[in-house]
Amino acid sequence: MSDKNKKQFGVWMDSHNATIVGKEDNDNGEFIIIGHVNNAGPDSNSSEKTSNNQEIGLTQKYFKEIASKMPNIDEIHITGTGQIQEQFMKFLAETPQYKNASATESTSNKMSDENLASFIMKHFN
Repeated sequence: MSDKNKKQFGVWMDSHNATIVGKEDNDNGEFIIIGHVNNAGPDSNSSEKTSNNQEIGLTQKYFKEIASKMPNIDEIHITGTGQIQEQFMKFLAETPQYKNASATESTSNKMSDENLASFIMKHFN
């Protein structure tokens, strides 16, 4: 399978926001922003255990929502701040639909949608 026919996606994420980039015409075309996902984080709870459990649940929901915007992945590049990218890569590896996807990661600061699309295009070309 040539690189031109692979379903390639890019995600910039931190623990609260994600921006997903994919190809306009799935198989070819320019990389464009295909969605934004927000994770509000846990409510203020009196119990640390309750807060931790809620945070884990919300993170899983956040990951599922991001993944739902990318139905078939051959390659994905995940970038952003912090350690959430590693957790998302682990989530993808443990999800049957995505376990065979080739995933790479890098660290980057928040960037504009246009810069992110350009960054992902350069990564795959």
